[in-house]
Amino acid sequence: MTAGERTGSDVRRDGLHHVAPGRDALVGSRGGRRGGRGGEVVPPADFRSYYGRAVVKPPVWKAHNIAGYFFLGGVAGGTALLAAGADLTGRADMRRAARLISAGATGLSLAVLVADLGRPKRFVHMLRVVKPTSPMSIGTWLLSGFAPLVAVAALDEVSGVLPRRWAELVGYLARPSGLAAVAVAPAVTTYTGTLIADTAVPVWHDAHRELPYLFGASALAAAGGLVTAASPARESAPARLAGVAGSLAAQVVDRAVHRRLGLVAEPLRQGRPGRLLKASRWCARAGIALLATSAVRRSRTLDVAGGLALAAESVLTKFAFFYAGAASAADPRYTVVPQRERATGTR
Repeated sequence: MTAGERTGSDVRRDGLHHVAPGRDALVGSRGGRRGGRGGEVVPPADFRSYYGRAVVKPPVWKAHNIAGYFFLGGVAGGTALLAAGADLTGRADMRRAARLISAGATGLSLAVLVADLGRPKRFVHMLRVVKPTSPMSIGTWLLSGFAPLVAVAALDEVSGVLPRRWAELVGYLARPSGLAAVAVAPAVTTYTGTLIADTAVPVWHDAHRELPYLFGASALAAAGGLVTAASPARESAPARLAGVAGSLAAQVVDRAVHRRLGLVAEPLRQGRPGRLLKASRWCARAGIALLATSAVRRSRTLDVAGGLALAAESVLTKFAFFYAGAASAADPRYTVVPQRERATGTR
């Protein structure tokens, strides 16, 4: 028996007929009964997921591969910039350290990316087309063009192990290759932020304005820290300055993400991501303090300790955002509640 049959009311094209006031349940946008007026009796709808299932499929990437890829790619791009600067200013030892770190980080980033793809030929297959709307496609082409440039520059630093003809050729190409890498390096340090922001994962997608800047600043901090740790104190002033500036910028952008995202930033403050971000901030403070002190005392020990602290900050930040993204995708609340707020104009 329907409600209409119980009360005698009837639903027609032009509306309700024979309505018995106070007996029919009226469904409205607001829940609860308004006393004395026979108002709505249906409570407001409260969000429930379908059998606890996530609305957005969590990423299936392995954290050590992809978060490591974020870190290594950033280091590769940042150290290529520092290597070019050292080359132009006559800082041979700093240039050597930066070139070797850049080449090593590039090789490792390609290795972990291929490991996550499962088979090397999948990486090669991505080079069959250029898709400007796909950050993954553009990123693959960026790395493919960037890797040979930093490899040639790094070979010049170990040319003593090469046959004479090869050493002469590498020496001729080293500076042009290192300077050409500068044109690609900024994109290499930031495109991973664009890549994950282009997904539906709530934390990553909602932070699409800040993530490229955050990843770029974090990469500069790590690159400056590692080059400082690997260079003589007399030459490492530019790397030290870059590391401190990148770390400070990363902290500012990180705070901006937390302020703007509101509810969606909760995974960044809780559980494993929250602990990792807290540790990254302490590493940043320690690294900045140590490198600032070393700028006055010119201490090799302080340079190494401070540089490694800034590198640790970058690693922890990348892993924190990776895990926070996975947590936000697993909880439907971070997908549905912001959508409702945007639909009603309350956000």
